[in-house]
Amino acid sequence: MPVEIRRTLTLVQTTFKEGFKEVADPTKLVSALAIIRNPWFGRGHVEDLGPEIRAAGPVLGQLLTDMILAVTGDTLEGYGKASIVGMGGEIEHAQGLTHTLWFGNKFRDALKAKTYLAFTNTRGAAGTSLMIPLMDKDDAGRRSHYQTIHTTVPDAPADDEIIIALGASVGGHPNHRIGDRYADLREMGHDPDNPAGV
Repeated sequence: MPVEIRRTLTLVQTTFKEGFKEVADPTKLVSALAIIRNPWFGRGHVEDLGPEIRAAGPVLGQLLTDMILAVTGDTLEGYGKASIVGMGGEIEHAQGLTHTLWFGNKFRDALKAKTYLAFTNTRGAAGTSLMIPLMDKDDAGRRSHYQTIHTTVPDAPADDEIIIALGASVGGHPNHRIGDRYADLREMGHDPDNPAGV
């Protein structure tokens, strides 16, 4: 079953001043969104979501990855993913298309990234807030790159749609100054290489 895409969007946010101070190196947040028809809409409870996941995942992963990299090139440092399913679908439909290696590995492999993709998934009507959490693509403990892209699409998702999104950052959080989790662990007497103590 081919992916039915209604629209794609690329959103770019560049920050030159944050709070009370200019940003020495302006940071950039980039999101790539695809508004698609929910392939399970109107079918009731579908036990095996696999066929649609395997068909749509690689297509959407490649499309959104290409959209992100067209803006960032090789300067990308942070990344994440998100989805919103319309009110006529299940959260599992949104999760099915984002929590699969068929989708996420297109982005991760293109970047040769080492960390997992932070994520959010929700169900909502048109205009529901889309939150894309970001983290460093290579270092999960690098707090400077814990950021969130916050946006909305006024006319999506419709009841029979899903918004699928990837997000990226060029640079860390503007004027970052809260340190990193490794310094906290050392100060608290924990092993930075074994933060859970197991």
